[in-house]
Amino acid sequence: MYRNRLLSARLLRLTEHFPVVVVSGARQVGKTTLLKHIFPTHDYVVFDASIDLEGARRDPDLFLLNHPAPLILDEIQYAPELVSAIKRLVDRSGALPGQFILTGSQQWQVLKALSESLAGRAAFLDLQGFSLQELSDSASCWSSRWFAGPDHFIESSRTAAYYSGELTKWLWKGSMPGVQNLPDDLVTDFWVGYHRTYVERDARLMGEIQDWQEFGRFIGLMTALTSQEINYSQLGREIGMTPQTSKRWLRILEATFQWFTLAPFSGNPVKRVSSRPKGHISDTGLACYHARVSSPKMLVSNPLYGALFETAMVQELRKQVAAQGIATAWYHWRSAGGAEVDLLMEKDDTLYPFEFKLTTRPSRRDVSGIAAFKAAYPGRKIGSGAVVCAVEKPYWLSNDVMAIPWNLL
Repeated sequence: MYRNRLLSARLLRLTEHFPVVVVSGARQVGKTTLLKHIFPTHDYVVFDASIDLEGARRDPDLFLLNHPAPLILDEIQYAPELVSAIKRLVDRSGALPGQFILTGSQQWQVLKALSESLAGRAAFLDLQGFSLQELSDSASCWSSRWFAGPDHFIESSRTAAYYSGELTKWLWKGSMPGVQNLPDDLVTDFWVGYHRTYVERDARLMGEIQDWQEFGRFIGLMTALTSQEINYSQLGREIGMTPQTSKRWLRILEATFQWFTLAPFSGNPVKRVSSRPKGHISDTGLACYHARVSSPKMLVSNPLYGALFETAMVQELRKQVAAQGIATAWYHWRSAGGAEVDLLMEKDDTLYPFEFKLTTRPSRRDVSGIAAFKAAYPGRKIGSGAVVCAVEKPYWLSNDVMAIPWNLL
């Protein structure tokens, strides 16, 4: 069963104005399914690392002559020679929109070359796993109402829908399309295959990894550190490697969309604040697999439960904002005294603070980090804050911080 993706409308709009659109994201996140559904009549070619399909790498101009636009080129990182040929075709056509749609599962190398060679001619979209809205077949995103103003948010939320699934099962299964319809006893098999294919194929192509078993252990270590600040020296000690190696391996996880980081926020460099990025695994299902969490009910007593909830909600916000096409920057904040804010989103020079708490009864204590942040930056424009948690409906915790249900659509 095909599920509508929040990015569909934006993808269509971009193809109406740009000659090249690049859809990137982790393996099995649904890039191919999305493109084949929206563009069923387009010529479609998928590349492989071991085969020079139709001589695409040997003679890219001839390949494109045999595959005229509009054309979908899947996993373009396996045919980097096509980038220059695509640029020549785009330039000759006068940058006619909608010629090429490319997908990639690596942020380095080819995608970097695309952004440089096709500057002004290419638009980029990052596709992630299913959001709560997509799982519920809902077009509603609470973040869009939130940015419209708290009064509008409260009013509209009275009639809003909610995701009906269980929190623990949602976190345990993860957001990958391929796992959604599997019975619980086969979920682990999915993640075993996912991990093996990723390590033996995707990560291997990035190079500079001699011990693949050790790299697999490193992935497991990183999943256990989701929602934490990253100390490269500590990582090295945990797994017995140099800080340089741990940093390089973490870059490989980021480049293949398995990990992302939030930069530390510091509006005033004189103040003593945390200078370490905060990391999140791309999918909580992958983290549960590495943590050997055997079922949703076992997650409740696992020490990772709170961290996985934070990771999942950070991802949800990123998915919602991406679908709206909003230009944003993402941060976390922690003062030298220990006060912290899980997520800061900067939009139109306004900072929106978010906290994520596994509680059904949030209190004023849960807004202390947001209050400390506002006190630390009195000159900055800071919007209303939110504590995303397990309440049944939105309500104010203070005059400028609201409790929001995690499953609000």
